[in-house]
Amino acid sequence: MSGPLAGIRVIDLTAAVLGPVATQILGDLGAEVIKIEPPEGEMMRGIGPARNPGMAAYYLNVNRNKKSLVLDLKRPPAREALLRLAATADVLVHNMRPGAAERLGIDYAAVAVVNPRIIYAAASGYRKDGPDRDRAAFDDVIQGESGLAAINGGVANGTDGGPPRYVPMVVCDKLCGYVLASSVGMALFHRERTGEGQEIHVPMLENMIAFNMVDHLWHGVFGEPEKGLGYPRMLTPWRRPYATADGHICLLATTDRQWRNLFAALDCPELIEDSRFSSIPARTGNIDALYTILGEKMRTRSTAEWRQRLDAHDVPNGVVNDMQAVVADPRLHESGFFLRYEHPSEGACITMPYPVDFSASPVGFRLPPPRLGEHNAEILGALGYSAAEIADITG
Repeated sequence: MSGPLAGIRVIDLTAAVLGPVATQILGDLGAEVIKIEPPEGEMMRGIGPARNPGMAAYYLNVNRNKKSLVLDLKRPPAREALLRLAATADVLVHNMRPGAAERLGIDYAAVAVVNPRIIYAAASGYRKDGPDRDRAAFDDVIQGESGLAAINGGVANGTDGGPPRYVPMVVCDKLCGYVLASSVGMALFHRERTGEGQEIHVPMLENMIAFNMVDHLWHGVFGEPEKGLGYPRMLTPWRRPYATADGHICLLATTDRQWRNLFAALDCPELIEDSRFSSIPARTGNIDALYTILGEKMRTRSTAEWRQRLDAHDVPNGVVNDMQAVVADPRLHESGFFLRYEHPSEGACITMPYPVDFSASPVGFRLPPPRLGEHNAEILGALGYSAAEIADITG
């Protein structure tokens, strides 16, 4: 085993996307992750194309480097087995509502009795000490409540822009999954120094608001939100890939030097002396006019010509890839980003290993996404259960 979390055991009680993304990261980083599922399996097993029932594409994409154990936690023998397993674990992760964990008898207080050193990590829609603690919340709901859907429609202050639109992915789930995984790592570091276990809770709403407002708090930073919220450059309708003579190109200049270089590439070096564009505050205040000029200029040459000119002037730029182009990118295949493997039941598959390099503790792909209950006997047998007891607990 390798990875910075090698030797760490994680009990994974998560479902959907947020939790499985977090626990997959922990598994990628070397932890032994034991995924607990009800007898029917978790919902993601049925979403997307599949070669066999219960092994759909979405499930495969967020559950590598895990083992599967079936436990119906509404049954006392299964709950007892979970607590026995928790006594051997370093981390327990779930993304159910706080009240649901309490009703099942697997809240932090119950688990800490059998293992005071455990890191008990949970994520849900809202703060666990607030009035909305047990409200249901999925990604679409949090995109709306956090302001992201309005921002994505170009609305900052409720007065202009288009209708609210969801970002076309479960961005809240995925981001909060990364926050949850990172928080587990920090808690494990604290335990290494102090010996103390602890409870972690990640509320989706507050985490997404914090994420969104890095750009858009604006006058709110000074306690004056009535003067305006939203970074104008991000909200202008002209902020989009530029049409060229034969396609589209992305580019961005931020510093005075980069803008000077960009204006030179456009054959308009005099624009850096224009009072509207000569400094960051001036460009921010005149962003629509600036991006309109860029849009008109970019249409005059091909994408290849622009890339050559922009590279020569050291201006950040790139092509616009659709998803087919991304998965066909030879650089990604040469680097091993799209890793081909043979799944024992699903055949030839592709996964995307964790894209961070650790020089002293390399991470990697160790286990394919498990079949439902694939590791029942291995895990429960190691806890001392007989074959008959295992059949009763998992049935």
